[in-house]
Formats: sequence, C-alpha cells, structure tokens
Amino acid sequence: MQSNNAYNVYKNNSVNYASKEQLLLMLLDGAVKFSKLGRQAIVDRDIKKAHENIVKTENIFYELMVTLDVNKGGEWASSLMQVYDFIVRRLTDANIKKDVDIMNEVIPLIEDVRDTWEQASKASKGN
Repeated sequence: MQSNNAYNVYKNNSVNYASKEQLLLMLLDGAVKFSKLGRQAIVDRDIKKAHENIVKTENIFYELMVTLDVNKGGEWASSLMQVYDFIVRRLTDANIKKDVDIMNEVIPLIEDVRDTWEQASKASKGN
C-alpha cells in the first residue's frame, strides 16, 4: 500500500510540474496507448473496452484541437487541425463499425503526430 501511494504522489507531481511540451507528449503517449488498447479490444470482440479506449483517444484529440491556436500558428496550425480532425473522424468510424482496419490506418497517424511533437520539443531545447 505504501509504494502505491508513493507512486500516486510521483505521478501527480509529474503532471503538476510538467512543462507544456511534457504535458502534450504525455497526452499523445496516452493517445497511442488507448488507440492500441481499443484496436486490441476490437480484435478480442470486447465492445465495451473498445468503445472506452477509442473514446479516450478521441477526447485527447478534442483537447488538442481546443488548445491549438490557429490564429497564432497560421498555416501550420491549420494543417495540424485538419490532421487532428481526420484522426477523430476515423476513430469515430472505427468505433461505430468496430473496424480493426480503420484502427490500423489511424494508429500510425497518431504515432506520427506524437513523434513530430517529440522531435519539435527536442529541437526547441537544442537537443
């Protein structure tokens, strides 16, 4: 019980003191994780688990869409918004149809978004 409590304190502190870039990467890591769990649940025919994990992934992208400042980001941000929108629409299709092929199409896009932000974060720090 003690170690579980220590982990929760660490986890809360890592979120509370994370930079915006770290929070973004945490969200995107979660999107990759939940989308893969959703895909596996479709394969396993666990409809409830598939739905829950796909919705978690959609919610992450909705949050990213809300926080993306298209006015400041210009054309780049507009393009990114289109990618986010496409991902959400495909996740919705996959969830409605419980279609593993759509998940196989969209997961690499989610991973690309995460990798792109990770590279941008490293570049901004000069790594």
